[in-house]
Amino acid sequence: MSTLLSRRAFLRGGVAAAGTVAASPVAKALPQDNTSEQLATLIDIQRCIGCESCVEACRDSNQTKFPNPAKPFPKMYPNRVPVEDWSEKQDVMDRLTPYNWLFIQSAYVDVNGEETELSIPRRCMHCTNPPCVKLCPWGAAQQLDNGISRIDADLCLGGSKCKNVCPWQIPQRQTGTGLYLDLLPSLAGNGVMYKCDRCHDRIAEGELPACIDACPEDVQTIGPRDEIIAEAHRIAADIDGYIYGEHENGGTNTIYVSPVPFEEINRAMEGGKGIPHLGAATNRMEAAENLALAMVIAPFAGLAAAAGKIVKHFKSGIDQGDANETK
Repeated sequence: MSTLLSRRAFLRGGVAAAGTVAASPVAKALPQDNTSEQLATLIDIQRCIGCESCVEACRDSNQTKFPNPAKPFPKMYPNRVPVEDWSEKQDVMDRLTPYNWLFIQSAYVDVNGEETELSIPRRCMHCTNPPCVKLCPWGAAQQLDNGISRIDADLCLGGSKCKNVCPWQIPQRQTGTGLYLDLLPSLAGNGVMYKCDRCHDRIAEGELPACIDACPEDVQTIGPRDEIIAEAHRIAADIDGYIYGEHENGGTNTIYVSPVPFEEINRAMEGGKGIPHLGAATNRMEAAENLALAMVIAPFAGLAAAAGKIVKHFKSGIDQGDANETK
């Protein structure tokens, strides 16, 4: 039985659909090395009307995860890591930022001889073998058992390794927040990296990600990756279309279907910082140097993550003690 879910299917089924979610990979932990069981989303580009309901829902749902930086920022020595401050530009919606994890890209292309505007929801691709996770030296980037990749803001030092190794340069930095302020504020990474975590907390409770839940056009479908890939091929066959994400960077858990080639869409899209491409993306983790680096980093990243959790716990105890004293 198929476990694919769109917003409409979720609402139409009511309690029965909720039960299906709870019994499906949407809510249960899956073996991390079984990529056929990773949770993926299918984005049918021809359905998107660019209403930005998903963007607003993402912002509303993730408000508590957004940074609240302390100012003035510590001066960095040497001045090698630039300050990146989006705290006064939280209303920016036309690119990825630490406060905007999803945005709509537009491209005017020829569809069946007619110029057509395609609207494309963009966020983290959630790779099946994510270089951002495997090459994070601090263990702050993690891949959950259901394939979702996320950055733990309590452990991240903002060094942007995740952004540098990402084929789409998805993660974005906010200065003045995170663990570096308690460790080496003048020498560490100058903030925390932020990106879509695909509402992993909602999924753990058997709920749809906010962007899917809010979409009025059923643009996205969620389910086990093998079923999502099969559905993508079915739609592509029906419209004589094209698929993106099945093989890019070794495969991702964000799959797009389009009525025109993605090379054509990519040429028609505006580029720039915080605006990911839709072009070719070779598998970064097939590179010998990255494979070797991942093997070296893994044990140290685990130790760094454990140390970070100890510092976080210790700081939390101090803050709680200070709060009690002021009562």
